[in-house]
Amino acid sequence: MSAKQIFQKYPYIVVEGPIGSGKTTLAKKLAERFQVNLLLEKAEENPFLERFYRDMPRYALPAQLHFLFQRAQQLQDLTQQDIFGDAFVADFFIEKDPLFARINLADDEFDLYQTIYQKMRLQASQPSLVIYLQTPVEELLTRVEERNIQYEQSISRDYLAKLAQAYSEFFHNYASSPLLIVNNEKLNILTSEEAMELLIDRIMQMQSQREFFNPNLD
Repeated sequence: MSAKQIFQKYPYIVVEGPIGSGKTTLAKKLAERFQVNLLLEKAEENPFLERFYRDMPRYALPAQLHFLFQRAQQLQDLTQQDIFGDAFVADFFIEKDPLFARINLADDEFDLYQTIYQKMRLQASQPSLVIYLQTPVEELLTRVEERNIQYEQSISRDYLAKLAQAYSEFFHNYASSPLLIVNNEKLNILTSEEAMELLIDRIMQMQSQREFFNPNLD
């Protein structure tokens, strides 16, 4: 398979991973490299997010619902524009939203969220390929610190550990689309063009429903 054929085989690629894993950077790089549409979550537009990181129990529900409404609207807009007929890459998919809700919400809040989620969720196309950036907690901490977004600096190691574990469990059971699980400990695409090339090569080699990539960058 040539590089140009990646988005012919996988017209809808989703990149996922915990905060600090580099999912948005990778999605942008893939979209730029292959000149395809880009769909990004808009965290900066969530008015509750900064307050959530300061006081998680108080602001978890409004922050979560804002993301749910926002992502549902984005997918609805794409459906109306028929962009699902084109190739694109996204840094989120709505099926993963309950993962955050289960971690952050009290039981009664989670029940409310689940009710709304089931009413709101659109029947969007399943991704052609999901790339999961599996990243150790210490590496997540380092990358969050390095990108120096002020309100993220209060994120605790315990919270990142819970998040990483939730992602791991989610993708352990995920079977709806082909899945490439990437050991992201050394694969820093932000600073290494070699890492990006290795990942593109690995995507081109995908043959089965679930595969693993442990790059050797020593």
